[in-house]
Amino acid sequence: MKHAARKTTRTGRHFRVADVLAPSPRGSHAAHAVRGVRAMRADGAEQTLGLDPVLAAKLEEVAPLTRRAIRESARAARRKSRFMASGSMVALAGAAAAAFSLSNMNATTSLASSATGATTVQATKSATGSSVSRSQERTSLGSSASDGTTSSGNWSLGASNSELDVAQMSQTAVSNPAVAVLYEADKSILPSGFDPNHDSGDSGNQYSFSQCTWWAYVRRHQLGLPVGSHLGDGAQWAASAKKLGYWVDSTPRHVGDVIVFQRGQFGASAVYGHVAIVEQINADGSIVTSECGASLNGKTVSRTFSADQASQLQFIHY
Repeated sequence: MKHAARKTTRTGRHFRVADVLAPSPRGSHAAHAVRGVRAMRADGAEQTLGLDPVLAAKLEEVAPLTRRAIRESARAARRKSRFMASGSMVALAGAAAAAFSLSNMNATTSLASSATGATTVQATKSATGSSVSRSQERTSLGSSASDGTTSSGNWSLGASNSELDVAQMSQTAVSNPAVAVLYEADKSILPSGFDPNHDSGDSGNQYSFSQCTWWAYVRRHQLGLPVGSHLGDGAQWAASAKKLGYWVDSTPRHVGDVIVFQRGQFGASAVYGHVAIVEQINADGSIVTSECGASLNGKTVSRTFSADQASQLQFIHY
């Protein structure tokens, strides 16, 4: 015969201290159980029923948080993290600004010290081992030291330096290599303000074949010297060349100088004058020429003029 199980009627929830001391692992239910055993004391403060006050305080510390409390705690942690990060950035910016300001201040101080001639005196040890005071009288650099040596001295050029050609150190840049050689040789006698890079007026040989002007242009080019293309008739060459900047005088100086004969001078044409080229300058001052004419069909002839005759002519140099 089966006996019916005795039914019991539960009229309410039973509180067990074990439920509090060993809470359920289901999160917020454990907290609910702990709070369930709390009651208000007569003075209005909460207390945990039936527990020792010390144990109740411990339970208060370890009681699980509610989901809302967890979320609020997380938000508070994030706010604290952002606050700390912002503080760190402000601190870094302040440190950078301070360093930059200090650098500028040091630079300004350094410039001011340089402008006023101020120097920083550092304490050093002298040769005898005694320290130097700022108030101590300075000894002139030229005076003798205690060991008998002096700081005075002099300098001089060595043997190799004494052989330097100072004139070569100040050469003018001349565009024409042939003119550059002559220019350096004539530096002491050049006319004031002479420009070796003047306009040559050269645009090609514009003179009629076999004329004296044609040969003068050809020969100057053979020697690498400048010559104008539109200097006019032979008698006009000296004046035309001078306008372009050529050095013109009455002294033969170099092979290649253009000799200018005025109209009728030493057999020159009474209408056009004549030009020739200096081919040689002799020790007695006489000169040897090369020249051409319309009747020579491009061939050249040579004549010699004494020093006295040469002094009556004009010469175009470079």
